[in-house]
Amino acid sequence: MKRINITLFAIMLVAICFSCTHTNLSYTQSGNWVSRATFSGVAMGGGASFVINDQAYVGTGINPLTPNIKLTTMFRYTYAKILSTPYGYDSAYGSWTQITDFPGQARSNAVGFSIGGTTGYIGGGLADDGFTPLNDYYSFNPGTGWSEIDSLVDQNGNSHPRYDAVAFSFDTTAYVLTGTDNYNYFNDIYRYSPTTNSWIALPAMPGSKRSAAIEWVYNGKGYLVTGYTNGSKWSSGTQCYDFWYFTPGSDTDTTSWTRLHDIFNTNAATFDDGYTNIIRVHGVGFIELATPIGDKGYVTLGALNSGDVTFTWEYDFATDLWTEKTPYEGTGRTGSVGFSLQGQTRGFVATGLNQGSTAAFSDCEEFFPQQVYNQYD
Repeated sequence: MKRINITLFAIMLVAICFSCTHTNLSYTQSGNWVSRATFSGVAMGGGASFVINDQAYVGTGINPLTPNIKLTTMFRYTYAKILSTPYGYDSAYGSWTQITDFPGQARSNAVGFSIGGTTGYIGGGLADDGFTPLNDYYSFNPGTGWSEIDSLVDQNGNSHPRYDAVAFSFDTTAYVLTGTDNYNYFNDIYRYSPTTNSWIALPAMPGSKRSAAIEWVYNGKGYLVTGYTNGSKWSSGTQCYDFWYFTPGSDTDTTSWTRLHDIFNTNAATFDDGYTNIIRVHGVGFIELATPIGDKGYVTLGALNSGDVTFTWEYDFATDLWTEKTPYEGTGRTGSVGFSLQGQTRGFVATGLNQGSTAAFSDCEEFFPQQVYNQYD
């Protein structure tokens, strides 16, 4: 009898383990969000970020509580080293350190990027009056601090203030594109060269004019997805569903755009039948490389149909297909910052605002796409 019980237990254990394999998991359990060190600044959303020397820099933004203030403070996030634990992630949470304040006027919804992994930039955004789009830009070097650089003025002397833009950053140049000035949505793109400290206008992207989109830079290309548009043949209501990647070139004639599969159910094939909530505005993205199943991009948080969402999706660069993952574990929000560290093998999301901008957040979460969701992390 004892032997029979042991045998039955072994069979049950095998069945349980089989039922919990990754391929059989519900999307609500596929990926694990783990709390990290709380952001040390004032709780805020609409901040900007960049990564230098494998450390994230996060700042500016807005705190909607009384008094309603926009910020110039900046903080550096240093991740904790991975320890040998049964769960495969840190037992330490990393740390935030305040650095020299951003030198420009307080702002939210600015764009942040780095060039060459050594110098960070923040510029544009929405002024403290809550209405005026800005055009000034600043660089940051950990050794020398902040310096003002050329404003976003093209080779013809035209100024291009905006907020809710995105940026593609590469080894020697960066590109700022899209955004809004309150009256217009943009699909233009401008290349910044630190060598000449100047901006050059490039041919506009062929897709939807938009603001509050998400970008990734992967394998020498810039990816542009999601966002808000004021009327377009490539939108569901006002949410953009056209998805593109940008290939930089040595001059304006050698850059190009390539359209990928839409992020909405627009194809007669079945692969996109479940693409119902990838579209969003003011979401956040990050990349995780060399996961067990290949390099992936991630989209989470934001607003859809005027409501905060936590839906999280994984994009496979190799197949141009999306898979829904465990929703963000915290409260739904917009205007968070996302960044990737440790050679883009670790993805983080921090800060944010609720949809009505009546509350701000200071939590920070790391995402482990191949772990089973654990509500107690």
